[in-house]
Amino acid sequence: MAKDASFDVVSEVEMQEVDNAVNQTIKEIRQRFDFKGSKAEISLEGDEIKIIADDEFKLKSVIDILQSKAVRRNVPLKSLSYGKIEPASGGTVRQIVKVQRGISKEKAKEIVAAIKQMKLKVQAQIMDDQVRVSGKKLDDLQAVIQMLKQKDFGIELQFTNYRS
Repeated sequence: MAKDASFDVVSEVEMQEVDNAVNQTIKEIRQRFDFKGSKAEISLEGDEIKIIADDEFKLKSVIDILQSKAVRRNVPLKSLSYGKIEPASGGTVRQIVKVQRGISKEKAKEIVAAIKQMKLKVQAQIMDDQVRVSGKKLDDLQAVIQMLKQKDFGIELQFTNYRS
């Protein structure tokens, strides 16, 4: 067994599920009594969700609805990055929510540093928006996965492409 085993650490979001969550949020906003006559809107444009509401209270309500729909559709809440609330036209407020896909260079460096601190015989390398971890012992790779699951890097991590 001289061949290396490996796996990839990725942070992926199913955009179809994000779209479904946004559509369900739109449907609920239209049906709810507390939103009757308000200018509450939500739309998905590429990797950004744009939310417009009458005031900050209504904006928070829309975000709560979006989060509950996202959780039901297995969209990790850590993958939603909230921008600041800014005033919009007509006395409304607007907030942009970015859907984070892939691991940024800074987060990838944090992950690699955490793996190196374990002092196991594994190699971690950054490949675009993912981190590949390889080593000879499967137990070492399992230990790395367990450590990464326990540590909070501020993003949702998945482990794919496991090869032995």
